[in-house]
Parts: sequence; C-alpha cells; structure tokens
Amino acid sequence: MGMAHLSRRQFVKAAGLGAASLAFGGALSGCGSGTAASPNTPEANRVIVTMTTTSEPETGFDPLFSWGCGEHVHEPLIQSTLITTNQAMAFEGDLATQWECSPDGLTWTFLLRSDVRFTDGEPLTARDVAFTINGINANAAAQADLSMVREAVAVDDITVQLHLSKPFNAMLYTLAVVGIVPEHAYDAQTYGAHPIGSGRYMLEQWDRGQQVILRANPDYYGEAPKMERLVVLFMDEDASMAAANSGQADVCYTSAVFVDSAQPADYTVLNCASVDSRGISLPCVPAGESRVVEGDMVLQAGNDVTCDQSLRQAMNWGIDRQSMIANVLNGYGTVAYSVADSMPWYNPQMEVPFDREAARGIMEAGGWQRGADGIYEKEGMRAAFPCFYPSSDSVRQGLVNEFANQMQELGIEVTPIGSGWTYDAEGIYHHQYADPVLWGWGANSPVELYSLHFGPSKGNYACYENAAVDEHLNAALAATTIEESYPEWQAAQWDGTNGFAPEGAASWIWLCNVDHLYYQRNGLVVAPQKPHPHGHGWSLVNNVDQWYWES
Repeated sequence: MGMAHLSRRQFVKAAGLGAASLAFGGALSGCGSGTAASPNTPEANRVIVTMTTTSEPETGFDPLFSWGCGEHVHEPLIQSTLITTNQAMAFEGDLATQWECSPDGLTWTFLLRSDVRFTDGEPLTARDVAFTINGINANAAAQADLSMVREAVAVDDITVQLHLSKPFNAMLYTLAVVGIVPEHAYDAQTYGAHPIGSGRYMLEQWDRGQQVILRANPDYYGEAPKMERLVVLFMDEDASMAAANSGQADVCYTSAVFVDSAQPADYTVLNCASVDSRGISLPCVPAGESRVVEGDMVLQAGNDVTCDQSLRQAMNWGIDRQSMIANVLNGYGTVAYSVADSMPWYNPQMEVPFDREAARGIMEAGGWQRGADGIYEKEGMRAAFPCFYPSSDSVRQGLVNEFANQMQELGIEVTPIGSGWTYDAEGIYHHQYADPVLWGWGANSPVELYSLHFGPSKGNYACYENAAVDEHLNAALAATTIEESYPEWQAAQWDGTNGFAPEGAASWIWLCNVDHLYYQRNGLVVAPQKPHPHGHGWSLVNNVDQWYWES
C-alpha cells in the first residue's frame, strides 16, 4: 500500500521527532510524561491513537472509494451519513430525520435535515446524497456495495429516493457508514487528500505512511465533540508497543499474545468486544468443480474429504473452542458459532457443545473407520486435508495449529499451510474454493450471512447450495423493516430441516471472536463501544467525539 512500516527500533529512535511530534512541533508535554495533560492546556482535548499500517486509507478519505466502507467498516467521521447505528445496532438518524420503504421493497425514501452545511459553507441537499450513491455505483473501484440501488434521485432539497433493482434492506447498514460528499466540490483525483464534509471532524493534516490529524468541525450541526483533536499514528505492532512504553500515544493497539506480559506503566487494558470472527470454510462439494472470479479467472472448487457432511459435523462437535481461546488468545476472546454471534439476527441453534466422543460417533455413523495410525478412513480415503492461513498473522497461525492438534486427537489430520492473499498456485485465493481456509470475518450487519452462504455468491467459499436457505436469505432482504427480517435470517441458519448450522450442512467451523485490545492511558475516558467489526482500526474511534480526559 506504499505505507512506511516502523520497527520498534525505528520508532524509539524517532520518538521525540517522529510521527507524533509532527502534529505538534514536538510539544508532547503531558503525553510523554505518562500522565494526562492538564485540562487547562490544549492537550486536554487531544487524543493520540495508534492503528495498524493497513488502517491507513490507500485512496484517502473518499467514500466513493473505500473510506468508511469495504471489509473494515467504520463511521467516516469527516462526512455525515444518512443514518447511523447505536450500541444496540438499532438505526438512528444522522442526516435523515425519517425514512420508509415501499410495500414492494423497491423504493426507499429519506427525508433530510435542512440545517446541514459542508465545511466550505455550502448547504448539503438531497442532490449530494444522490450524487454520492450514484457515484459509488459508477465507480468500479468502490468498496461500498450499493449495487442493488438502480438509481438515487433527489425529489427536492430534503427528499431523496433510492430505487432498487431487488429488495435488499441490508443496504441500510451500508448507508450507515457511507459518507456524503459535495457534488459541487467533488473531484475523484483530489478529494481523498482534501475532503470536504459535514461530519464531526475535519482533516487537518495527513502525512502519508505516518499520521492523520482530525480536528473538530466548528460548524457541526450536532452536539459539539468533547475531543477536539484526534491524532492517528500508523505503525506495526512493535512500534505501537514502543509508543505506549515511551508515553507517545494515549491508546495503543496490541494483541492477546503480549497484552498481559508487556503492559506499560500508567496504562490499563482496554478490551473491546467484537464480532471479529475466525472461522474455517469447509468446501461442501467434491473436487472437480470450478468458480470464476475477477472476470475470467477460473479456480478449482470442491474437496473430496470435506464434502462429507458427517466429517464437517464431527469437526464442529469435536473442537474445544474455550481451550483454544485460553491457549492462543490468553482468554481474550469469546467462543464463536457463526459470523453473527450476539447480533439480533443470530440463531442460538448455531451453538454446539464440545463433545469429542459424540463427534467420533457422528463420523462412524457416516461410514468412517479409525485406521491403524489413529486417522479415520472411508472407502480408502483418509480424513486428511490442508488448512490455509495468512502467514503474516501470528494469531491465526496459533489458531490453525491448535485446530490441527485438536483434530489429531479426534482422528483427523490437518496440515497448516501459511501463505499470502494471492492468486498464484501457493496463494490463499487460489485455494479459496478447494481447501479449508482460516478466515477473519464479522460486521455490524447481517449481509455477511448472505455473502458467505447464498448459493451464487462469490463469497460462498464453502460452495454450499440449498434452495430453501437461499429463499430464507432473499426473504430476509425483502422485509420492509429490519426487525421483520430477523426471523428469516435465523431460519437461514437453521429452520429445523435446512440450514448451514452444525446440525445441518455444517459448512463452516467457527472458532472464536477475537477481542480488540488496546493500552489506554490512565485518565482517558473512552466512551462505551459498539461491538467492533473485523479489523483492528478505525471502529475504535467511531465515538471519539464523546471521549474526554478526567480532571
């Protein structure tokens, strides 16, 4: 991504003159001392946060490309959104004061506030909303998926209508993170580096590969932010640790591997619950099929071992998730049974107890017999397969090795293979439909239930197809209110006969939800967090405007 990666040594060397000091000419008194700045100084209303290098937006702060959207969703801060979500994941208005859906699910109408201005002084109208949504759909590089919107139309200054090609109410979750850009001032070549918005914050400074500084928008239409400045430092994990140890940052990300053993003085652990799930896809069809991606790339699909349903079910019963969390995550995580744990659309019937003897019984009932070496066999085929994971991720490496060890005890041979996210013969993407892969998923939206399990979906890595499940998924999207969609989302998981739950197709083994961990300087009050989606970055500061320093 063209971003600088600071090692621990590099950061320590530059600590007094590096990224953090760029923002304030080296004036980090109160931060470097290990105590909060005095409330009588400007530093009292500033917070410095470290994020991963991959959190830096490659194309800048442009929602028509990726800012706020894509895999690692978050509130865009610089721009306003039509709607937003609260801690209970219920929708609330931001720009929109009212919204409704037509009975056929194909037209959504939003009424807007009339008192919103962009930071250049121009009013925000329905035309800007329509321009943003239509612009996303016209941009092949956009990460926000609004492809179900056939056209957005400004009816008048405060009314915008979205005309859909098919019912798709999960669009609302995307609209909650899509920032609205000004039609009159938008240039795709320059906007990302010089964004004009109407949100809580404005971009004050961006030093690529190092830091971003946001300052409060003095003309914001809502409640004025308590935290006037946010400084984000992009760095690798070692450098983040060094920033905490040297007192150069107020909130520093860390991992379960180090959080307890390396906690710096004057900091406490901030543990943010997440829906950042780790799970293993299990191809449900025999080898010999194919899938087309990226327009014309043909990939092999299917696996002769994991296509056996009894094997997939047995692995779900035979994994000790709690032990995995203790051994790999040092207890900083929760067991996962789906990509939607704890969400309103979650079905508790996804849950399955750890019972290794029951797991062996399922396999043996399915025709598997234990071989002389302890590994099960069926019709001359061993219960053995590779499992791919990103080699750069130490947590996933630990999880896949623990998974392999536990499966060995069960009588299944798993070979971990670390690789990169590439399409070459050794790359993970090359194997995504043919072999099990340890993925990271999770969003504050049910849309991943759809993309991972809907038959024709490109994200259906398990190659699972079931007409009844597809019907439930489409029915969920067709509901005219979100609340009405929940029973259909739950039925897609398991309706008593069909579903991808362990009792049914067992197309995935979900292992754990990874807590998002930070070192938080004493004296800083971080507002209560919504469950964090996949990605250790901007979701933390969704509500930074509500943070403050204790007197």
